[in-house]
Amino acid sequence: MVTSRSIRKAGELVSNSIRRTFSTKKWEHREQLHTLVETDRFFLRKVRWQISILAHIGFAIAFGIRANFGVAKNRMMNNFTDAYGDTHEPEFSWTATELGMMESSFFYGYAASQIPAGILAAKFAPNKLFLIGVAVASMLNMIVAFAFQYHPMTDVMVMVMQVIQGLALGVTYPAMHGVWRHWAPPLERSKLATTTFTGSYVGVMIGLPLSAALVSYFSWSAPFYVYGCAGLLWAMCWWYVSAGSPKDHSYITEEERTYIVEKVGKVATGNMTLTTVPWKTILFSLPVWAISICNFCRSWTFFLLLGNQLTYMRDVLHLDIRHSGLISALPQLMMAIVVLISGQLADWLRSTGKMNTGTVRKMFNTLGFTGEAIFLALLAFIHDPTLAVACLVSAATLSGMNVAGFNVNHFDIAPRYASILMGLSNGFGALAGLGGFITQHLTVNNPAGWKYCFLLAMCVDIFGIIVFLLFGKGEIQEWAREPEPEETLGEFVRRISTLVRNMSSRRRLSNNTSDGAQIDYARMKEERNNSSEMEPRNTAPVELGLSTPPDSLKNRTTDRPEVV
Repeated sequence: MVTSRSIRKAGELVSNSIRRTFSTKKWEHREQLHTLVETDRFFLRKVRWQISILAHIGFAIAFGIRANFGVAKNRMMNNFTDAYGDTHEPEFSWTATELGMMESSFFYGYAASQIPAGILAAKFAPNKLFLIGVAVASMLNMIVAFAFQYHPMTDVMVMVMQVIQGLALGVTYPAMHGVWRHWAPPLERSKLATTTFTGSYVGVMIGLPLSAALVSYFSWSAPFYVYGCAGLLWAMCWWYVSAGSPKDHSYITEEERTYIVEKVGKVATGNMTLTTVPWKTILFSLPVWAISICNFCRSWTFFLLLGNQLTYMRDVLHLDIRHSGLISALPQLMMAIVVLISGQLADWLRSTGKMNTGTVRKMFNTLGFTGEAIFLALLAFIHDPTLAVACLVSAATLSGMNVAGFNVNHFDIAPRYASILMGLSNGFGALAGLGGFITQHLTVNNPAGWKYCFLLAMCVDIFGIIVFLLFGKGEIQEWAREPEPEETLGEFVRRISTLVRNMSSRRRLSNNTSDGAQIDYARMKEERNNSSEMEPRNTAPVELGLSTPPDSLKNRTTDRPEVV
């Protein structure tokens, strides 16, 4: 006899089968989706790569802005022959102290904005913070040129503008770390980050010769206005393309959004405040200090060449500014290429399991600083222009490798606080910009002082190697792990209520099943006894409607019926 319980049992079996089928299809679709997103070779279709390339251009503009004054001062302070053969007398007569203060004032603002920028990038939309930084710096770049020309208190006005410009551009690195905190899948972090940050080297590579050409063909103020307009045009493009996270993007495909959200996972969730950040643990963390010290060491050499490379080529190598502007672009070009290759290679080594993350970071960091230190030491004793340029190019080229070392290590040790760590380390690194005082006092009217500048930079690089080898890490730190969400009182009550309801349902179902089995057992036993009294034992039971007894009833040795 077909009972209601057997029908219910069959229904549950069919329902579970359908659920498993659709669940399997869902996961198969998800795996196909991830495979499609990962194997799509045309990277510009991926929004995260569009953001990376546009951020690259933003950094190029930002560092071009920072190179403007270093080029323009050669025409502002010296007798200058332009591209048309006309000679121009100097318009400003600053002392070494005044010049050093103007060049260093940018770094006061730059260093001061780093940690606040990291906090803001963790709490608000980091893409908008990056936009504000570049746009404000671009507008101020044009105001600085105007102040140089027309303001009666030129020195003070320019210093104030430089400090504000430093505050604006100081948010760029922490903001982009905040962007990649939401957008970069773990095994693409090196590639996406190095592609973005290569813009700083491309910016110097293009900025130095372009600014030199503008100064030579037009005026010393031309680079300030050109880069100011370029930054504002870029800001409009960034506003359209970028978003704080994949969930907020307007035209990203559902496939890429799902892929990024699932790969990034819980790291990109949570709303941090000043009180929830473990400041004490961060400030006493040796891996954090290893990154910060390496940032300082790299910034020391980078700022040395960024602001004074053309001066070195003019005073020591006796190269014309138009030629030296083109030559100075070569080290930055090679550095940018090496940074891109290093990022790809670092991610490949990590994804194949050939090396763990810590070993990869230390290897690239050591190779970069060691190569730079060797060629800076040689540069201190070489005066031949050809050999000196070769050493400059080699030092800059090899230094690009350490970007795949310490510069992306924030994501490894504390992805949740990556923007804050970048603000802290970059703020410490910005202090290296104050070395402009040392460079000015060593080299003004003393070309031989460049030897001591290069030897000092070599010692700084060696110090960075030792610190990172001793204290650098590649795994996420315990204090940076995502905390378990705290259960509210309402959630606790709902969870207990659901648990009680489920237990009651199971008990009720168990009682019904047990009672039904006892009733069926008693009824079927009575029917069998009645049937055996009226008919022979080999007669088929009429109530079941069977012509012959089923095999399951032929050899029964017990009175208990078979459960359907």
